Amino acid sequence: MRVAVIGAGGWGTALSIVAARAGREVRLWARGAEAAAAIEESRVNRAYLDGHIIPEAVRATADAFEALRGAGLVVLAAPSHATRGVLESLRDALEPGAVLVSATKGVEVETGKRISEIVSEVVGAEAAARFVCLSGPSFAQEAAAGLPTAVVAASRDEGLARAVQRALSAQNFRVYTNPDVVGAELGGASKNVMAVAAGMVSGLGLGANSVAALVTRGLAEMTRLALAEGARHETLMGLAGLGDLVLTCTGGLSRNRRVGEELGRGRALADVLAGMREVAEGVRTTRAVRLLAARRGVEMPITEEVHAVLYEGKAARAAVGSLMARPLKEEFEGKESRQ
Repeated sequence: MRVAVIGAGGWGTALSIVAARAGREVRLWARGAEAAAAIEESRVNRAYLDGHIIPEAVRATADAFEALRGAGLVVLAAPSHATRGVLESLRDALEPGAVLVSATKGVEVETGKRISEIVSEVVGAEAAARFVCLSGPSFAQEAAAGLPTAVVAASRDEGLARAVQRALSAQNFRVYTNPDVVGAELGGASKNVMAVAAGMVSGLGLGANSVAALVTRGLAEMTRLALAEGARHETLMGLAGLGDLVLTCTGGLSRNRRVGEELGRGRALADVLAGMREVAEGVRTTRAVRLLAARRGVEMPITEEVHAVLYEGKAARAAVGSLMARPLKEEFEGKESRQ
């Protein structure tokens, strides 16, 4: 099976390396001809994944038709805010019957739509029926280095999930399957919001107790939203939920945590983002998750405070104070938590 990876950022490049290790012929699509040529010449993506050799089985190109020609599996690895535009520009080049695999962890800000919903709108219901969400605790640098990594391929079609599992599993990259697309998508997106919050707590120097509490209560928020959207509880307890949350909230390579740390230290958001090459999905996704929560009437106090810091000028320390001053309550509330 030929694999096309759409998006030559850090994660897209890492997945192209993983697919090549699994014995696949890979085409890596970059937006610019210069970027593609540089990767082809040096066999390294110096801009986004420096230090990792890209196998010869991976060919970089800026030509969409070349990238997608003969590709039975198409990995979407562009940032969430760019996914709709990328799909619109590529849909005529997609091979009939190609499996679409989203490796993007975000929700469209303007609409609150998940990537699977965007695929359905742009490419059509037939293509959306071949959708798989690839998510889980996975830093690009570590996956590219061949360090042990476990992710989940979620699809309503078990056969498609297993096809992706077979296509990408290699050496230390282990792929599990899951039928819950909604849970995998929302877990991967909402954990980025919690990582910004965890970073703020760390940047304020509030200690390990507070980070642990933040992660735990963040999982409760994520689960409430996902269940309201129709997800399965166990998905949020697995790789695409708890696993990804722990990694992004505590790992030193997390861009979202880094943004929060700098905000906790008193830096302005614009200054923090100006110094980053890759997207910190949590900044935009906070708005989308807040939108979804409001639609469903789901209480998400951590998300509300992160939004206040990012977009309303609230100080990080004041946001933490607001969370600690909330009315006292039971830890587990609601019918679903008592089953």
